[in-house]
Amino acid sequence: MPIMLKQFKPSDLVIEMVNGEPYKYYPLGKYIVMAPGVCGGRPTFKYTRLEVEVVLADLKAGYSIDDVAADFHRNNLTREAVQEAIDLAQQAFLASSQSALPVAV
Repeated sequence: MPIMLKQFKPSDLVIEMVNGEPYKYYPLGKYIVMAPGVCGGRPTFKYTRLEVEVVLADLKAGYSIDDVAADFHRNNLTREAVQEAIDLAQQAFLASSQSALPVAV
C-alpha cells in the first residue's frame, strides 16, 4: 500500500506556466512533486517525467548521489534533488514503521 506523507486539498494544487503550458502539481518538497497526468501521478522531479522511484532504485543498486545526478543531468537533476528524495523516503519509512508499532503499554 502506498504511503502518503500528506493529504492534499484541491487548494494545495500549484499551477505554473511552463513553455506556454500550464503545469499543475502538488509539491512534496522543493524538487519533488506529484503532478496529475504525469507518470500516473507518482512522485517525479519537478518539470520532468523522471520518477523518484527510478532514482531511489539506482541508489539502492549502489550508485552514489553524485553518480545518479550525473546520469540524469539531461533532466537537470541536482545533488540536492537526489538528497531530497532520500529524505522523503526516510520520512515515509519512519511514518510507516511508527504506524505499524503497537501502542506502548
